[in-house]
Amino acid sequence: MSAVERSPQRSEATERYLEAIYYIEHEGEVPRPGRLAEWLGVSAPTVTVSLQRLARDGLIRIAGDRSVELTEGGAEAAALIVRRHRIVERWLTDVLGFDWATADLEAQSLTHGMSMTVLERIDESLGRPTTCPHGNVIPGRTPPEGRRLVRLLELGNGDRARVARISEVAEHEAPQLLRLLDDRGIVPGIEIGVVSRAATGWSLKVAGATVTVDPATARAIWVEAPQSD
Repeated sequence: MSAVERSPQRSEATERYLEAIYYIEHEGEVPRPGRLAEWLGVSAPTVTVSLQRLARDGLIRIAGDRSVELTEGGAEAAALIVRRHRIVERWLTDVLGFDWATADLEAQSLTHGMSMTVLERIDESLGRPTTCPHGNVIPGRTPPEGRRLVRLLELGNGDRARVARISEVAEHEAPQLLRLLDDRGIVPGIEIGVVSRAATGWSLKVAGATVTVDPATARAIWVEAPQSD
């Protein structure tokens, strides 16, 4: 058992900050106080005080431009939080039959304070999956093999590609996105084709049906790069 797993239980607020910073960093963005305030739905002063506390506890570093990054210990703690969330999400969808959006919300409340014993038992019962229901890799697991990933926005008319994952950042900022994608069958492993692109919406072919998504939703979908890429 690692030092992080043996450490005293952290507050739910601390876990929310660490999880948010982890997701933003792993989408290639730079975490900043304003971004975190939007993500967590709190005021700028609240974020400032919370980040100072996390820095004092050695979980993050705050640069001169106010950007934030996880320390080695902070990254380890955040990865454990995300691991719990993604495993529980998988259990809620695969075993209990919840839809994506509901599973995400329920996992937020179920995972805080969950013991490693319970988490490991759930993980084992699921066969130790490599990804959450939305295709994002569970920390500590080997990513599924495949071509390099690109955003759906990078595809042109007539291109076809297999959906690999849904952006965690978009998922948390727009919970309705999960329900929309789930309802339209745009899930990891499905092949989709680009029929047409416009500023107001993208027309896609999914399992023989034509569906439309707005550009923001298209940006949240990561696919395997087409063979010709």
